[in-house]
Amino acid sequence: MVGLKQLVVSSSLIGLGAAGNFSAQCASFIDTLVVPNGTVLSTDYVTANTTLQFPNSDPTCGRASQTVSANLCRVSLNVSTSARSGLRMEAWLPEEWTGRFLSTGNGGLGGCIQYEDLEYTTSLGFAAVGTNNGHDGSTGISFLNNADVIEDFAYRALHTGVVLGKEISKSFYGGTHTKSYYLGCSTGGRQGWKSVQSFPDDFDGVVAGAPAFSFNNLTSWSCHFLPLTGSQGAPTFVPLNMWPIIHQDILSQCDKLDGVADGILESPDLCEYDSSGLICSSGQNSSCLTLTQAETVRSIYSPLYATDGSLVYPRLQPGAEATEAPFTYFNGQRFGAADWFSYAIFNDSNWDPMSLKPEDYDLSADLNLFNIETWNGDLSAFKDRGGKVLHYHGLADGIISSDNSPRYYEHVSQTMSLDPEALDEFYRYFRISGMAHCGGGPGASFIGNQRRNNASLDPEENVLTAIVRWVEEGIAPDTITGTAYRNGSQSAGIDFKRRHCRWPYRNQYKGTGDYKDTDSWHCILDEEI
Repeated sequence: MVGLKQLVVSSSLIGLGAAGNFSAQCASFIDTLVVPNGTVLSTDYVTANTTLQFPNSDPTCGRASQTVSANLCRVSLNVSTSARSGLRMEAWLPEEWTGRFLSTGNGGLGGCIQYEDLEYTTSLGFAAVGTNNGHDGSTGISFLNNADVIEDFAYRALHTGVVLGKEISKSFYGGTHTKSYYLGCSTGGRQGWKSVQSFPDDFDGVVAGAPAFSFNNLTSWSCHFLPLTGSQGAPTFVPLNMWPIIHQDILSQCDKLDGVADGILESPDLCEYDSSGLICSSGQNSSCLTLTQAETVRSIYSPLYATDGSLVYPRLQPGAEATEAPFTYFNGQRFGAADWFSYAIFNDSNWDPMSLKPEDYDLSADLNLFNIETWNGDLSAFKDRGGKVLHYHGLADGIISSDNSPRYYEHVSQTMSLDPEALDEFYRYFRISGMAHCGGGPGASFIGNQRRNNASLDPEENVLTAIVRWVEEGIAPDTITGTAYRNGSQSAGIDFKRRHCRWPYRNQYKGTGDYKDTDSWHCILDEEI
């Protein structure tokens, strides 16, 4: 493989010969850098192991500081996108530059620069950029009565950051980048797909995880759980202490569908869970479900439909009850996505999420503000220019149903009239068993999609280095090997590794051997089970 540090651009490219010259170049960069519709706030030389403080960061972002692991020039600026909207962005330009450019993404409804991703990627030699997605903080209140901020969130902030980031990189280093990449998960996954669909020239390689595409329908689905479960104490509400019991019941019914009971569902899409065995018997009033609660559970694991009977969004996949879902969706409280309805759809800060009804799903889908749905199945422009996209989704994701990712894959296949073999040339989708939302969970979820989820830089085990190898050497990933650590802690040592299959293959235990051995599993098609 072309090593991530192998393409380091000589410092002579920007007229520098030593670290002192690099720091001086960075300090004076503010005097020469001109950004259209922008104000450069600072250009600071930062040495490796410095801990940056962000005193002005919105508290809801949860990013008060970040330790940097490479010498770099940190460029901070504000950019106007309209008379009443704009974005904050940063470009981190490493001293040991590989010639590669990369944009990071965002999460949720958030307006938070993901400094941890800037740190991770610059440590690998990428010139990296990130924006606040057009507003500050993790809520959607900035959308209220301001369509321009919504437009930034839908697509404009990321694309603007990419265009400007490339120019900033070129101006600083004195030469254009060799290849351009994207790395994001959740909303960041949707942003990656938005780039592939609408701005196919922005990136050569895209890593899009747990994507929040089908965005309007996703927010309808996310918000429908509160009216479904009701508040705590309602007859429909399932107590939070029941969900571990429900999870064990799901495992008893579905864990062996992949050939072995190991606590991880390799094929949750095959699981048709029936909670009737947990219904309280006569005189039983604990560790069981009432008939009404059992109906709530049945509805949770059922798809959501529109008023005309069409699918709004797939079901929550079994297994997600062991990760984020209970404390995100089943806690009887307002979920953050309700801000989309409050401030973007209804422009009403007093809107009650308990009042959500099927007609509201229709309204949101019909409005499709700035085409935020991100569901275009024709990727011809991206394909024809040689772009590559690596799509992954955790099968225990408790926030965005992993059932929606193969649905999009099939949508692309049908729209472009391409079978999986043809799609493999530019688009590969990997299901990561036991991974929660963008990381964590009981499975082998360390796949290099973030610093905190990085076990190795080997492209067989790291989605970022895998996309680089695919783009630059033409070696496409057949599997992604994930790592699971004991108790989820790297310091505790490796528990096991597992190769995750690309769709439409699924992982199946061979029938013999230790299930923690990677060679005890193989990727097969449904007809081979």
